[in-house]
Amino acid sequence: MRVKLIMPFIFPVLAQAEPLNFNRDVRPILSENCFYEFLEKRFDQKTRLLGAFLFLVQRGLAAGITIYAPAIILSTILGWDLTWTILLVGALVIIYTVSGGTKAVSLTQKHQMAVILIGMVVAFGYIIHYLSPFVSFGGALEIAGKLDKLNAVDFSFDPEKRYTVWTGLLGGLFLALSYFGTDQSQVQRYLGGKNTTESKMGLMFNAVLKIPMQFFILLTGALIYVFYIFYQPPLHFNEVSVKTVEDAGKSVEVAQLKSEFKSLIETRKNSALDYRDALLSNQGEISAQDKLRESSNAVEAKRVEMKALITSVDGSIKTKDSDYVFLTFILNYLPHGIIGLLIAVIFSAAMSSTSSEINALASTTVVDFYKNVIHPNGTDHGYLNASKWLTVMWGCLAILFAFLANLSENLIEMVNILGSIFYGNILGIFLVAFFFKFVKGNAIFYAAITSQIIIFYLFLSTDIGYLWFNLIGCSTTILLSMLLQVFLGTKKASE
Repeated sequence: MRVKLIMPFIFPVLAQAEPLNFNRDVRPILSENCFYEFLEKRFDQKTRLLGAFLFLVQRGLAAGITIYAPAIILSTILGWDLTWTILLVGALVIIYTVSGGTKAVSLTQKHQMAVILIGMVVAFGYIIHYLSPFVSFGGALEIAGKLDKLNAVDFSFDPEKRYTVWTGLLGGLFLALSYFGTDQSQVQRYLGGKNTTESKMGLMFNAVLKIPMQFFILLTGALIYVFYIFYQPPLHFNEVSVKTVEDAGKSVEVAQLKSEFKSLIETRKNSALDYRDALLSNQGEISAQDKLRESSNAVEAKRVEMKALITSVDGSIKTKDSDYVFLTFILNYLPHGIIGLLIAVIFSAAMSSTSSEINALASTTVVDFYKNVIHPNGTDHGYLNASKWLTVMWGCLAILFAFLANLSENLIEMVNILGSIFYGNILGIFLVAFFFKFVKGNAIFYAAITSQIIIFYLFLSTDIGYLWFNLIGCSTTILLSMLLQVFLGTKKASE
């Protein structure tokens, strides 16, 4: 269903966009990207530039987060300073993206995808292996469910809840439509295909594999939580933060908290085993479940105490340690060869996203701004050099944004939040272009700007679940553009 909805947005562009007349040396960098050119043909130049600008802002910020993610890994494994690690990771991505362009991005992503799939399957297998002496796979899911780690379905109509069935079906649908249908970092893959059939296959793979992969990754996360019920977890998964507290003269307090935490973990483990036995015997299940919840709450309370101690020592330290949980499992419980594979998995996922984003940012800047506005009569060689320099520029900006990513509580969530702020308006512009032929350039331009201002206001002043921004932004852009066009048409007729 999703593929059928997306394709009408993609392939009219493939059919109507005119390939740029670049030679072979230029094509690998720019990937024949002229996606937003369709908006100029349908509306006008300012609408094209607005669509490209919204993409540049959103993807530029997101690229910083995808640089920050692998930097956490290196800094944790090697004990490097996070700032220098971010600079190193960003520089590596910039070098291979500039030197190889779209071709390098495409080839590396094929290999990265294979490594990601193999690595995740291996990690999943090891988790099941470690849990098997204590609980079966089904029993692990039972424990995770009773501790509210499998709440995938929520029919609540509360708009402030981020993840419900309705935010997924409505907000998530519009997010996916915009991401796979109007985001240059995705569309460049379709435009770079040998033919329309190959581009459709790319969409089909996204449609078929996206949901199972996401489900598998989230299920792995839930099992990791159960794993640390039966195996001793650290009091705080970011060991660097704990070391900072100890070095600040709080080693006695930290040692006391660790001792209490270890005792609570043992209590929770015994409660989980009692719950397992209750399930097997069908006796005392409710009582065992209550004890498991109580012991789990006590464990979380002790972790909160540790976070409060960290904040009291240095308020600038990020206390959210969820980004380090899976990494801690890899480093402490997998064989060394497998550790290398899993580290490669995380690096591949992050650097794959970063390279495609930087490449798309540079391509859009060259085609929609540099060639279209600043230097329309340049040479192929000039556009090639400009694309390389702009790749470096966007890479450097992404590194700067990576330093801001330290302020985010959850990296994956932050990427989706950034996308949701902008994606609805971009999708609305393209929907108007395809389906509302009477709407002209001025109407859609001012409607999109107004809609974007409304989304910013809602984001800053309300607690609405961010997925709703995709639906609100898209529908507001469409409705305002129609109203403005009627008003402008009436005003012109009266004049």
